Amino acid sequence: KNMNEILKKEPVQRVKNILKEFDNSLEVVVLDSSARTANEAAKSLKTEVGSIVKSLLLRTKTSFLLCLVSGDKRCSLNKIKKILNQKDVSMANAEQVKEITGYTIGGVSPIGHLNKIEIFIDVSLKRFSNIFAAAGHPNSIFKINFENLCKITNGSVKDISE
Repeated sequence: KNMNEILKKEPVQRVKNILKEFDNSLEVVVLDSSARTANEAAKSLKTEVGSIVKSLLLRTKTSFLLCLVSGDKRCSLNKIKKILNQKDVSMANAEQVKEITGYTIGGVSPIGHLNKIEIFIDVSLKRFSNIFAAAGHPNSIFKINFENLCKITNGSVKDISE
């Protein structure tokens, strides 16, 4: 795929616009190879897999929650159930992900969602000076630091991984 083609895609544009508004030095980078999984992204970027942000959409009884989890950890539904004080928390399906975030699985970004979603940020991402997140397409990412990720997403930092 042509790099410019990817950058022109509407979901990627959404990410790009928010990044530029927040900090003009932040940019979307297109990788030659897929960053669909944290492992693939880490290989392409020659970085530790933990520094790759997994953006996972969860469904609660009444709403949705986006969890930003370190690539070498698993999102803990039990921890999230406790934080929310809810029994009924599960992974959203592909259709819900598309409808709520406006992204397809593999390219879900922490920012630029079509609907306002509450966001939890895994405290374990704090270990890394730079973290990498999907930018609306499996081959596109952006680099950001932990503090700015918290600011740009307006997310709450929680212990949500295992």
